[in-house]
Parts: sequence; structure tokens; C-alpha cells
Amino acid sequence: MNKQSELQARYNDINRGVYFIGTTPPKSDTPLDTVATIADKLLERVSDIDFDGLIVYDIQDENSRIKKPRPFPFKSTHDTRLYSSLLNTKSAHPVITYKSVVQSNACDFQQWANEAWHDYGVKDVVLVGSPSKGNDIKLSLADAYKTLVDSPNNFFIGGVTIAERHASKKNEHQRLIEKHLQGCNFFISQAIYDPQATIDLLTRYAIECQKQGLKPQRLILTFSPCGSEKTLEFIEWLGVNVPEATSLRILNSENPLYESIRICSNSLQQILDAVIPYNLPLGLNIESLTNRKEEIDGSILLYKLLRSTMDNYLAKKELASLQGK
Repeated sequence: MNKQSELQARYNDINRGVYFIGTTPPKSDTPLDTVATIADKLLERVSDIDFDGLIVYDIQDENSRIKKPRPFPFKSTHDTRLYSSLLNTKSAHPVITYKSVVQSNACDFQQWANEAWHDYGVKDVVLVGSPSKGNDIKLSLADAYKTLVDSPNNFFIGGVTIAERHASKKNEHQRLIEKHLQGCNFFISQAIYDPQATIDLLTRYAIECQKQGLKPQRLILTFSPCGSEKTLEFIEWLGVNVPEATSLRILNSENPLYESIRICSNSLQQILDAVIPYNLPLGLNIESLTNRKEEIDGSILLYKLLRSTMDNYLAKKELASLQGK
């Protein structure tokens, strides 16, 4: 069974969760032998946990996102395809590769996709559009999806979902359905610090799918620990809504990192309690937004806690279905 069909099989089984570790490629000035060492260190950190795959983010400057300056200076990274291929080879796990299509024209993106498949063995892809409508967009997200769908290579395609967008525009559930019709088979959220926004989105999406007779697609919920004021600034700069009380709890705690882990754990429990009637296929993605060792180690602890919570939720669902028979 190849890596893609392995991942798809796991996605299609709605009675189990899917579990990912999110990461970013090393900076572009990192020598290739050091890149390999960084990959080894990451895999060593996660060697004692059971996960389904890894996610490699495509980091862009995105200075048009908001007016505030970026809390951490932007530095370009190695090609996501290169790092994904390396992690896939070293871990023998599927790797989902993010691709920002903002700078691409149709020809560039076609070439990127062909090389991704043939040169790097990249088969699982999440496409990301522009964070700002003010950007000069040469290739729309819809056209990029169509390129992959029309490709002779059988890409497994995902999209991004943003609960904060739903909170303001009330139409993110419709965007999910549109993206599925355009070729997306799963969605990955941005980091969650406002569980109610995610509950609203998931509930609306589930009910809309019921109304239209559609099968809900897999939704992977992302959580990231926060161990410092600077990290919190970066989380908010990325567009994640952190309620004021949550922010104050973290910053005024004796140990901000572990307070944020408790908050994330409570948030997932709230989300699962709210959506259990809807039988949505879910998953988890745990990431560290910085390369600070403390936060990376915290993300591994957070993974263990949230995986346990999700597994418990799925076991309760299974028990309920047995009782109903």
C-alpha cells in the first residue's frame, strides 16, 4: 500500500481519529546535512508517540496580513517538498505538504505540482490562498485546485479552514462545501484558542451537510502551546483569536506554557462535547510555532493529552452506537 492510499484509508474510516505533528522546514541558509540532522531530531522527539503523519507548512512573509509588524522576523525556508520528502523517507509516515499559491501563476504551479509528484514523492497537499484580498493574485485557489484535480497524478488534496472567518462572515461552512466540490477531501484548521468559534463552525457545517445530503469531510483541529508573550503576539499576528481572558490567564500564570496546555486541553473537550451529536470525522494536528525547546517539548505533551481526549471521545461514540443497535 503506498503512502497516499494509506493516508486516505485512515481518513475514510470515520470511527477513528487521524493524528498529525506540524512542523516547518529549516531556514533556507541551513546546509543540507544540517537539515537532515534537524529532521532526525524532530523524529527522535516524537519517537515514543503514535502518530499518523506529519504536516510541513509553507511559511510566507504575509506582511499584508495586518498592520502590526511581524513579532518574529521573516526568514525564507527550504522548499517544503524537499523537507517533506526527507521526513517521509526517514519516518516511513505520510507527510502533508502545504503550498501557498500566492506567488504562482498557472504555469509555475503546474511545474511545482509535477515536480512535487515525480521528484519528491509528494502526494498529499494542502493549498493556501492569499491572506489579503489586496495582494496581486495571479492564480486563484479554485484554479489551483482544478490543476491538481485535472492532473494525471492522483493528489490527495486538502484545504484550510478558519473559524475566525466564520465568526465574522458566517459563511465558512459554505466555503468548506465549495472547496470539497472543487476537490478538497479534508480540512486543517489554524490554531484554536477560541473553542466557541470552532464549535459554531463545525455545528453549522454538520447541519448544512445534513440538509444537502452531503458526507462531511475530515476536519483536523490544530492546537499549539504558547509559552511566552512573544509567542502569543505571533499567534495573534497569524490571525488566531485569543479571547482576552485566555490571554490574561496565560500571561499571568507562573508557568505560561503549561497554562496554555491546560487551556488547549479544555478547548478540545468543549468542542468534542458540543459536536458529538453530529458524527463529524475529526483529527488533530499539534504544532509548535517557535523553535524554542520548551515549546517543542510542550507540544509533544499537548499531543499526548489531546490524543487521549480524542480517543476517549471516539470510544464513547462507538459505545453509543453499540447501545443503539
